[in-house]
Amino acid sequence: METVQPGPHEFSANFLYNEHGLQPYFAADHLVKEGDGSQAAQFTLNGEQWVVKLYYQDSGILHPDRRAQAEPKNVDWRIDEVREFRLAVRRHPDEDDVGEQKANFHLAPRWQRMKAETKSGDIKEISVPPQFGIGINVGVKGSNIDFHRYKELLRVAAASVGFNSSYFDEPHPYSNTQDAEKYLRVADDQSGPIHARDGPIARMGHLLENDRSGYRKVVQNDRSQQGNNVPGYYHTVTLGPERVREAFPDHELPVEVKHYYTRNPESFSDSHPLSNPKLGASYQVNRWDEKIGVTDEELTQLERELDRIVLSVAADAGLDIAPQEGDGPFVEDAYWEIETSEAGANPIDLDLTRIRQESESVVVRQLADGLSPVQWETLETAVSDGGVVSPADVAEEHDRHINSVYRALAEIDDLLDRAYNQIALKNEHVAELVLDAVQRAKQTNERAFDAVASAKEAADRGLEAGQSAFVAWAAKHGIDVQNRDEARLVLRMEGLSNEEQRRKIRQGFELWTEANNDPIEYLNAKIDLGPRMASTARYYIEA
Repeated sequence: METVQPGPHEFSANFLYNEHGLQPYFAADHLVKEGDGSQAAQFTLNGEQWVVKLYYQDSGILHPDRRAQAEPKNVDWRIDEVREFRLAVRRHPDEDDVGEQKANFHLAPRWQRMKAETKSGDIKEISVPPQFGIGINVGVKGSNIDFHRYKELLRVAAASVGFNSSYFDEPHPYSNTQDAEKYLRVADDQSGPIHARDGPIARMGHLLENDRSGYRKVVQNDRSQQGNNVPGYYHTVTLGPERVREAFPDHELPVEVKHYYTRNPESFSDSHPLSNPKLGASYQVNRWDEKIGVTDEELTQLERELDRIVLSVAADAGLDIAPQEGDGPFVEDAYWEIETSEAGANPIDLDLTRIRQESESVVVRQLADGLSPVQWETLETAVSDGGVVSPADVAEEHDRHINSVYRALAEIDDLLDRAYNQIALKNEHVAELVLDAVQRAKQTNERAFDAVASAKEAADRGLEAGQSAFVAWAAKHGIDVQNRDEARLVLRMEGLSNEEQRRKIRQGFELWTEANNDPIEYLNAKIDLGPRMASTARYYIEA
């Protein structure tokens, strides 16, 4: 399938090198001293002109003498001052008048048990894996450059200011990507369906996340930095790996999907590209416990997952993702051209309606089967506490034994997301449905208590306050509880199959007896089936 190709925006990573130990670091120190504080150069890469400057900055890393910390083994530390160095690389101004195609490479030494002083004066150890040994870390931050080009850009830029280029051949396997974004720039008058309240960004946030995990984040901000109302100014949804896979089954990486404008879009004319918003997807390293590295294979995976999300969201919003030349919903900018290709990632249908229906099916099935008092208490506590509780919380709040709470939870597992001894409702839509059911049950209980407020009414109806769980269950299943036939308990239920009647009558008996009511009274209860022949509860329970 031929589709428009998203462009690269921000990128950051840690490139680790240990093949030459600290030699690249010592070389940087020598070069800046030789150049009286800095070195500058120009170079050509793939027909493009670039400029580079090597300079130094102060460092909090403690000097590796024996008084401060263990001296790195097999290292002849030859300099008095610990500094850190930067290679600032940018496209030549003649080829980039905007000045935003650039990268900054931050070079710092690494050895075992090294320590640094923080801005507050504290001393902390910098974690260096034992398997890495001694070497350097190059922190990478860049924008508007293909993710695969940063390694070569570093190598060629370093060589142009005097480094041995072999110092930066291939990063160590511990190297890792920290941030990466791909984007499309969408015409201002076409982007509304993306950030609409029922658009794909909002629906992914409300359907795919629970309230327990810290990675849930939905932002809908329509006010710009200047305080003006700009619809869709900054709308995002952040999804961890499990939630991403609900919409994109073969994906692994946590992402933030966002529709956003530049800081002050009002300052640009309608014809300027920056008056139009971006639709982007960015990798979120802090939303999981794993990592993705910087090999070509890993960067390709990263790009394809981000591209697929961007294209899928655009397609779900009704945008033409295979526009003809000179037509379509997208706007070119200084760093992104509208190009279509069959080589990119194919979008998929965001079947969020299916996910919503599955959530509804789970809730309906559980409620239709009936819930025990402990299960009702757990759900009620979950929705009232913001969706985050522990089994111990439920047991303490409702004076239940912890084991009874665990048993109850096991039977409603498909309503819950359980991890780290915490309970959360499975997703936002499940939470809404359960909240509605809990509120209706509360209203039913309140009506029941009102009806039995006086002793006479209680005697007439045969109901006690302790029967509230039974009353709520009956109301939830459309069973009318009456005492109008010779003071007998009457359960009126219509439109149910024989199997459904039998199951519900037995569930009612369990709740009735759990409330310490006379089981004989329930067994003798009349089951009113409307136009069909009536019977007693005993018939269904003892048969």
